[in-house]
Amino acid sequence: MEFIKQQPSSKAPADWFTGDVWWDVIVAGQEPSRMRANLVRFSPGARTNWHFHAVGQTLHVVSGIALIGTRDGTVFEAHPGETVACPPNEEHWHGAAPDRLMEHIAMWEGTGDETPETTWAEPVTDQQYNGPRTRDQ
Repeated sequence: MEFIKQQPSSKAPADWFTGDVWWDVIVAGQEPSRMRANLVRFSPGARTNWHFHAVGQTLHVVSGIALIGTRDGTVFEAHPGETVACPPNEEHWHGAAPDRLMEHIAMWEGTGDETPETTWAEPVTDQQYNGPRTRDQ
């Protein structure tokens, strides 16, 4: 058994996010574990750039309203207690609704080889961010 030493909260890199975003690393697994998990806090309107994860990503909304967008223009709205699975290699973005803070736990796995865990792309435009929302599940 081992308690994992907590790292300080850190501001997310501006070249991957729009707006103010902070995260706390929960776990960055060491071999043989490939588990990764961060508690991520988004200010109102803040969001990730477009990106995808080689092995997929799971988002669990802790507070606020999360918006999760896909390349086909769909913007899903997720509420506290809801969990959204993003399949491997599917480009997406996620962030806070424009009028409230949002926290989620982001979970993904390392690849176990030299393949990048996450591939980052361009920022999400205001038009993409403000696309029609759906609660379809």
